[in-house]
Order: sequence, then structure tokens, then C-alpha cells
Amino acid sequence: MIKITLPDGTIKEYSKGSTPMDVAKSISEGLARNVISAKFNDTIVETVTPLNEDGSLTLYTWNNDEGKKAFWHSSSHIVAQALEELFPGAKLTIGPAIENGFYYDVDFGEHTVSEKDFPSIEKRALEIARGKHDFKMHPVSKAEALEKYKSQGNEFKVELIENLEDGTITFCDHDTFTDLCRGGHIPNTGIVKAIKILSVAGAYWRGDENKKQLTRVYGISFPKQKELTEYLQLLEEAKQRDHRKLGKELELFAFSQKVGQGLPLWLPKGAALRERLEDFLKKAQKKAGYEMVVTPHIGQKELYVTSGHYAKYGEDSFQPIHTPKDGEEFLLKPMNCPHHCEIYNTKPFSYKELPKRYAEFGTVYRYEQSGELHGLTRVRGFTQDDAHIFCTPEQLDEEFKKVIDLSLYVLGSLGFENFKAQVSVRDLDNPDKYIGSVENWEKAENAIINAAKEKGLDYVIESGEAAFYGPKLDFMVKDALGRNWQLGTIQVDYNLPERFDLTYKGSDNELHRPVMIHRAPFGSMERFIALLLEHTGGNFPLWLIPEQAIILPVSEKHEKYAEKVLNSLENNEIRALIDNRNETVGKKIREAEMGKTPFMLIVGESEEEHNTIAIRRHGGEDLGSISVQDFVDLVTKEINSTLKSF
Repeated sequence: MIKITLPDGTIKEYSKGSTPMDVAKSISEGLARNVISAKFNDTIVETVTPLNEDGSLTLYTWNNDEGKKAFWHSSSHIVAQALEELFPGAKLTIGPAIENGFYYDVDFGEHTVSEKDFPSIEKRALEIARGKHDFKMHPVSKAEALEKYKSQGNEFKVELIENLEDGTITFCDHDTFTDLCRGGHIPNTGIVKAIKILSVAGAYWRGDENKKQLTRVYGISFPKQKELTEYLQLLEEAKQRDHRKLGKELELFAFSQKVGQGLPLWLPKGAALRERLEDFLKKAQKKAGYEMVVTPHIGQKELYVTSGHYAKYGEDSFQPIHTPKDGEEFLLKPMNCPHHCEIYNTKPFSYKELPKRYAEFGTVYRYEQSGELHGLTRVRGFTQDDAHIFCTPEQLDEEFKKVIDLSLYVLGSLGFENFKAQVSVRDLDNPDKYIGSVENWEKAENAIINAAKEKGLDYVIESGEAAFYGPKLDFMVKDALGRNWQLGTIQVDYNLPERFDLTYKGSDNELHRPVMIHRAPFGSMERFIALLLEHTGGNFPLWLIPEQAIILPVSEKHEKYAEKVLNSLENNEIRALIDNRNETVGKKIREAEMGKTPFMLIVGESEEEHNTIAIRRHGGEDLGSISVQDFVDLVTKEINSTLKSF
């Protein structure tokens, strides 16, 4: 007999060789019908994997992330079989599950796959799925595996196998199809009831632009057709909310091939939006005791060698800038933190003067491959709302909690209410990825976990997600479409103070190392605005939107009154403009709706006579005619309801 520990702590005995499905059946038939994957002692296993030792078992259904991962990975096998059959000679490479669905990278040779092929791929994949073929894992020797793929002329699988150890290689079979795979499948293909091919894109083999370009086939699948229909409706909504589309329509930003890929140009309305976001955070930071600093866009290469950034990112970043002086090299700034360390180093500090909180909206530059660039979410030049706090070890806990408060204030003021906190710690199995002592890492990780607990955050701990110099706390925000995004980061760092020899004089009159906190509630201005655009659909909070109202005179003779209304609004710090083009009021209203303007103020003969404005709200709601002061009060009340003081 073996002892199996379930997630609730219950321990049950089973015969040696029992499977996760046997365990599920012993709990309930309903659970057994829904179980599609399992984890045993931290290893993902099949539902039919024999369990031969004591251990902890977690059973997954479609409702669990791990269950979806197994479902989508299995679906990639089904689609791969369809692709092999429909495109003879196609060479399969890898086909993992991703956050939503799966992809398979394929070398189609002379074939070209496009949208017109999607229906036939979906049809054949569903035919395979309906066969209810079991997924069966079996081990193979390295020699066997190599022979199989060499005989097929698949150099991609051969390369993968050559990097594997003999005795660790497994194949997965279903129907007539076999694929190199390490496991993690649903019981059989019949569980997949709906499959959709979403898109195709180019992808370099192993992400290396010097290697062959493959075709990446993206897809998604569901256990019910109804769920696929709902997902496709959500995708359509996401298209309408795409920040690249909205940014163009609202005239916020643009890109120019002449300026360069990944380098956004902020148009007047977008620049004004950014400025308001910056002013909002600067005001809160000032109350929280931050001091603004400004640092150059470049720095000597040695600065980033000292910080460790060059060793980690140098090869993949913009190449050094050479000056006329022999041997002198500069880099475009990839990070603000080394510069802030040098600001701290400009004078000696006593423990009585700490913490020092330096903040900067600093623009940094990182070279991203052109295929990875995506609107504002992946760019080559971006501005971080960066700040670095230098404090004593005794102050760390309090300072970290204060940064959490500031981050929560930012998220709440911008309508991001649905989020979880993620504590990102080291991968203990790969210590070479990180700099600094084990002792400092342990202190930093414990400080973050304790602060998250004390603040009552709903948090998870993720191993291997830490920065190379320290652990961090990220806010994982769910947007209006149910998608998860990382917004706002707080990191504890014992390493850069060591590398830059930062000190302060303690109460014992000896020199000590400060602890450094990195924080950026927005993350980057570019990415934050992109996510805010998609979350709100361009309907920004009233306090933030570029134009809060547009005044629409019914005819030319009412323009003077419109200017009087505009003057009153501006005196009350309400952003408005007059649309006095020679167009009908109906057309102006339609265009104001398209531009997401919150209020349309129509002024004609009656309004001028009674000193009022007729108000139409974005979306079509008619608020009737009211005085300008009543409108000012309405706007002020709405702003105050969303934008609290920090």
C-alpha cells in the first residue's frame, strides 16, 4: 500500500500502482468524470500514471490553470496531427500550451499556410478529437528517438533530442500520431469538443533570428462549443479595445519607420495624458517624501559593468557608443538604478538622514527584436516612473509597506480593482542566475513576504520570477476583459548597495550598508497607457481624459456664447474645446462619441437665453439643460469620487 496526501491534508491508502484516476473515482464519480490532469510530488503526470510511492497528489479539472494547460497542450498534439496529414512533408518542432490556448511551430517547406486553410485544419482536428483516442506515454532510448526523426529528415527534433539525457526521453502516442513529449496530457482526445485556429505568424527556431524562420500556428480549444463562442466574442471585443487602434483613433501616439521601430512618438493629446499621469504620481510622491532627480540618457559602460546590467543584458542591448577619445564607451541607459546609486554616493549620510527616496520619470532603452515589438507594450525606448529608496535594515519593513500603499492608491485611482500580488523569489535550482549572497536573498525574500502578509494582500509565491539582483512584489491585475497583466513592481535589493559601495554612518559611528528598494507603480508609462486604453476601451477616468467636454454651438451666431461657456469651464479647471466647424450638430455628436469625449455641451438659442447648457453624456444619455455651475459641480463630484487624496 502507498499513502497519498490530498490538498486538504487528508491522507488515504491505495494499492501500489494506483493511478490519479483511481484516486478521483474513490472520492466521487463526478470528480472522476471531470479530472483531466494531475500533479504528483510537484511533477505533472497523466491521469493513468501508476503511483508507486507515498506522495502528495493534486487533481486538476478544466477549471484549474494546470488543467487548462494539459488540455491545450494535448490539443496542440491533435492539431499537429492534422497539420502533418494536410501538409505532407511538414516538419514539426515544438507545441506548448500558452496563457490562452497553444501554438505549434512548423517548417512547412514549400507549403504556405494562411487564413483560408484554417477551416480545413479545424475540421480535420475535430474529426481526430471525436475518435476518443487515448494519450499514451512511453519511454524511448536516445538512439531510437534520433533514428525516428533522422529518418524523417526533421533536424529540429534531432537537435532537441541531442540535448536530452538517455533515459529521460518519452514519446506520446494518440491515434496514428507520435510526438516527442515530456508529458502532461488529458486522458483522451474526445474531451476536446471545440477547436479554433486563431492566427499564423513567423517565428525563428528557438527564438534566434540567425536560425530558420518557421510558421507558428496559434489555436485554442474548449470542452464545450459554447465556451469557444464566448471566447471569440471576447476576442472581438479585445480587437475593438486594441490600444494600437484606439491610440490612432484618439490621436494619442504614432510610430514612424524613419524614426525607428519601437520608438513611439507622443502626439499633443497623448503628451497631455502622460503629463497628467506624471503630475498625479508626483503629487502623491511629494506627500510620501520623495525627491525628484534627473539623470542622463547615457552612461559610461563601466557604470553598467559595476551594476551587473552589462553582464546580464549587454549582448542583447544597444551596442556601445564610441567617443573620439580612444577606449571611451557609453551605453544608452538600460536602467535608472545605477545612476540613482551614484546620486546617493555624492555625499555621506547618517542613519538620521535615511531613508532617502529618489524618484525620476527616466527614459531607458533596450534592444528588442523587431518580431517582439508590439505597439506600446513592447518598445525599445520607454519611460519608467522609477524611484529608489535607500534605508537602514530596520526601516525596510515600514518603507516597503508604504510603497505598497502608494501602489494600491495608483491602481485604485485608475480603476484597476481586481488584482493579486505575486511575490517573485529565486529559483533555488539555478543559483547562477542571480548575484549576491544567499543570506541577503533570504533576508530580502522574507521582508517582502512579511510585508504582503501584514498588508493583508491576496498573494502567491512564484519561484524563479525574481530579478537577477533581488526578489520582488508584482501586482497582477485583471482587466475588463478578464486578462491578467503585471502592473507595478516593488523590489528589495541588498546587492547594488554592495556593488556601488553605498554606506551610511550608524548610531555606533561605524559605516553600514543601506538596503535599496526599487519601485515603479506604473512600470513604464508606455505599457501602462496601453493597458489603461484596453481596460477602459479609451473611456479614461474623467480626471485623466484629455478633453472632458466639447461645446457644440447650434449655429455660427451662438459661438460667442460658446466662448463664454468655455471661459467659465477653464476658470474651473475643466478641459474643454469648441467645435465650430461648418458641420451639423448631429455629425459633431457622432464624432465626439467616436473620440470618447465624456460630455457634449450643446448651446443654441434657448441655452443662451436662459444661461444654460444642454448636456449629452458619452453613450447617449441626455442630462437635460442645466447651468454652467451645476455642470462644474457634476464634474467635480465625479472626479472626487474616483480620485481620492493620497
